Amino acid sequence: MSERELLEIGEDNSLLLVDDDEPFLRRLARAMEKRGFAPEAVETVAAGKAIAASRPPAYAVIDLRLEDGNGLDVVELLREKRPDARIVVLTGYGAIATAVAAVKIGATDYLSKPADANDVTAALLATGEDRPPPPDNPMSADRVRWEHIQRVFELCDRNVSETARRLNMHRRTLQRILAKRSPK
Repeated sequence: MSERELLEIGEDNSLLLVDDDEPFLRRLARAMEKRGFAPEAVETVAAGKAIAASRPPAYAVIDLRLEDGNGLDVVELLREKRPDARIVVLTGYGAIATAVAAVKIGATDYLSKPADANDVTAALLATGEDRPPPPDNPMSADRVRWEHIQRVFELCDRNVSETARRLNMHRRTLQRILAKRSPK
């Protein structure tokens, strides 16, 4: 994106980071601080909601799937408390349905992990309606399929029979896929 398509950070540079991947969270907080933000990093939905309720930030980067719940709950509360907040939802499980849900409840953008600080900054500060450039290293079709199967498996509480039924797949085929390593 060109410089003129980016907003300035502005006077209120408060940034809420919510992610349960602690090393990633620390790296992102340091990188965003270097870019002029004042990050506050937390690892749970509860902590994110507490900050959104008491001192809603101007910017937020929120992971979708957290150990204690869904990051969309934080997005919803933050949008309620501060309608002008610019919110980016991050997830390792990129799915169209969740992207639509995130945007419907108020997310400004949706990024799949791994996203670096430059991607996050561009998403937080973008103003133009231009679509972002395609990723440099997109996931392979095999990897996307594997991610989808893993996501459905988790949503079915790791029940192989239920997952196979929902994916319209034979249970043994699913077991073989789950036993393999993830494709590149």
